[in-house]
Amino acid sequence: MKLTILGSGTSTGVPMVGCHCPVCSSGDRRDKRTRASIIIENNGKYILVDTSTDLRKQVIREHIPHIDAVLFTHSHADHIHGIDDLRGFHFIHKRIIPCYGSEESMKVIARNFSYIFKGMEAAGYAPLMEQNIISGPMDLFGCRVEPIPLMHGHMPTTGYRFDDVAYLTDCSSIADTSRAKLAGLRLLILDALRYTPHPNHYNIEGALKVVEDLRPEHAILTHLTHEVSYSDGAKLPSGVEFAYDGMSFAL
Repeated sequence: MKLTILGSGTSTGVPMVGCHCPVCSSGDRRDKRTRASIIIENNGKYILVDTSTDLRKQVIREHIPHIDAVLFTHSHADHIHGIDDLRGFHFIHKRIIPCYGSEESMKVIARNFSYIFKGMEAAGYAPLMEQNIISGPMDLFGCRVEPIPLMHGHMPTTGYRFDDVAYLTDCSSIADTSRAKLAGLRLLILDALRYTPHPNHYNIEGALKVVEDLRPEHAILTHLTHEVSYSDGAKLPSGVEFAYDGMSFAL
């Protein structure tokens, strides 16, 4: 199994429009962050987590040949507004892609992008996706996928565990019942927005407390703003790194 971080940035991306701060002006490619997403490659199948605003750029950069399933964490714009870019794959493969998410997330996505699921014959749009509600563990192409309920401020979101890897983005708290599903991780990828506190996201201090509690073998902090320079990673505890676009792991 191979996991690639397609995007490691927050909703504005980095650089942020109109900003000329040191991170937005950085020459380090690892400070250039598209919107948060990952992809899992397993047994020749590609499982995408979220259709970020930058999806087209991400899949071209990583030479992704097709998408076989999509998992949604929640319905915020930076995590779903690249959904139309899946049409390019449909033109080639003519397949309807199954997607999975919580009932609440799927309801919002299906309402806001009804043509993705129903098509729009008059405009020449074919259906691209088939929605499914995920409420418990399932097998997807030989990979055990388990949804992990999270809270993003007052909004429920869904993290995912893939065998012994977990991806938890857009969260500010993890209930004990969810933490119990996160024991024995080899790799944890966790929301850690910035240094200053935020009501809807872990900041770096809060994320490091979660890492200390869950004790994964390796932890990656993602969904980063322009407050955070990749070079700051030298100050992180052993076994913890900042994410960057294109970062990959063979698992």
